[in-house]
Amino acid sequence: MDADTRLEDPTLSDYFALLKPRVMSLVVFTGAVGLYLAPGFADMHPVLACVAIFALALGSGAAGSFNMWYERDIDALMNRTKNRPLPRQKIIADNALGFSIFASFAALMLMYLATNLMATLLLAFAIFFYVVIYTVWLKPRTPQNIVIGGAAGAFPPLIGWAAVTGDISTFPFLLFLIIFFWTPPHFWALSLFANADYKRANIPMMTVTAGEASTKIQMLVYTLILAVICFVPWFMGMTGMLYSVSAIMLNALFILSAIFTLKHDDLIYAKRMFGYSIFYLFALFLAFVIDKGL
Repeated sequence: MDADTRLEDPTLSDYFALLKPRVMSLVVFTGAVGLYLAPGFADMHPVLACVAIFALALGSGAAGSFNMWYERDIDALMNRTKNRPLPRQKIIADNALGFSIFASFAALMLMYLATNLMATLLLAFAIFFYVVIYTVWLKPRTPQNIVIGGAAGAFPPLIGWAAVTGDISTFPFLLFLIIFFWTPPHFWALSLFANADYKRANIPMMTVTAGEASTKIQMLVYTLILAVICFVPWFMGMTGMLYSVSAIMLNALFILSAIFTLKHDDLIYAKRMFGYSIFYLFALFLAFVIDKGL
């Protein structure tokens, strides 16, 4: 997969694909919500806010690009990832690595110039965590990879909040915990119907090492813990009634989807849970935004 010959020259869309744009969209949205909810957001210049969000997106994309570079041989073995630019040899490995390094430094520089040191350090640590702790260390070694590694995707609200305030507090930490506990059931739902891929690539996902039944039980446990955490902001008086009603409905459906997935062997329920989990996170964080507006 490291051959220097390619079928054709790479395009801008190939380099854009290295940034994992679908993952980036969740990062941008949750980071923007953290930015919006932070006290003092109304006084932040709109251009600086946009630059901060762009830096967050670019940093997330850089981490994803590092991930694709490091896992290019594994990606070639999996049906879900074999059409990425590196397995298809649309981009050679050295160019992908250089692109990842450049994007990382550009993201950190922009974040520092537009906001402050705290937001920049959090972004740097998030990139490091995803690339080194998750991709290099956890993912190939332990079935707890996505549990611990899920912290990488939970940093955006903290970064967005810090971009405005220069610090972190209880509210953004609760947003961090919501994403942290959302990640295992979200990703394990994916791994249930992509289990053959992970076995072929010899990646110790929970579905591979513990089996589907045990994974489904843990998915339900995490959705129940997540539901409890979602109500902490309301109990602490940080949100209003609109958020609490939204959280009740969204979490009830998430728990039901976990129960259906647990009770049925048909992978269609896992696919539905995976799809709903994405909608769930968008809708829950949108409820935070609307609730503050009201």
